Amino acid sequence: MRRIVLTGATGFVGTHAIPALQARGYEVHALGRQAPSRAIAFHQVDLLDAKAVRSAMRAIGASHLLHLAWYAEPGQYWRAPANLDWVAGTLALIRAFREAGGTRAVVAGTCAEYAWGPERLHEDGRCAPATLYGAAKDGTQRILAAYARETGLSFAWGRLFFLYGPGEKSGRLVSDAFRLLASGERFATSQGHQRRDFSHVMDVAAAFAALIDTKVTGSVNIGSGKAVPVRSILERIGQLTGRPGSIDFGARQLSESEPTCIEADVARLRDEVGFHPSYDLDSGLTHTHAALTSTQ
Repeated sequence: MRRIVLTGATGFVGTHAIPALQARGYEVHALGRQAPSRAIAFHQVDLLDAKAVRSAMRAIGASHLLHLAWYAEPGQYWRAPANLDWVAGTLALIRAFREAGGTRAVVAGTCAEYAWGPERLHEDGRCAPATLYGAAKDGTQRILAAYARETGLSFAWGRLFFLYGPGEKSGRLVSDAFRLLASGERFATSQGHQRRDFSHVMDVAAAFAALIDTKVTGSVNIGSGKAVPVRSILERIGQLTGRPGSIDFGARQLSESEPTCIEADVARLRDEVGFHPSYDLDSGLTHTHAALTSTQ
């Protein structure tokens, strides 16, 4: 059985990555401050403490690493100085992993690294991040790619697009819409004509598990490949909650800097990684609603 270190195991994607990795035959070792709810090996370590990380990596002796952890507080992570801490922490983590004998690492990036435009975003497209978060991720990817070439590390970078699903924190579009409408409140939003590429979180986790289980290197988009109007997403949530008339489209102004479309080219994910999602948008939102209803 192959041994893998997983960071961010208690996070939105990481929670679902555990069973996805186990299904592929990995012995999962979670590294972080808080133990995941699933019964797997856990090593309590501050990921920003380079000395502690080195010690843990030597003790675990994993061949694979899936690094999902980063500062991700909704509404704050775009501009937070904490992004700088995570650049340093991530570089130290990958170095410690490689020097402990690790051979294959996959790290979570973001579509915010790209220069957003009307065309589908391909991995070879221009990166011109407009936020500190995007710049931090972009810089980290460039350094790690160079480090991987120098050391022979098999390295891939999964660029996340938009996601939703059970366990999503408040402060995000889909979770807030479900929560407010289900509680009898109204949901104020823009006209919703901007198109975004959304994926169900379980598909995202499965995509990362599939990526690490290959020899594919370089950047790989983790998305659905199909951007849809935000309006259509919210209209479906309105139908599922039985409150389609409680969405106030146009009550908020969309920032002029917001692009009209953000859509992933997923040819590499589909053809090289061999990944195909289990959920389309309708079935994914239906599943999310059912999961939220069962916990209320």
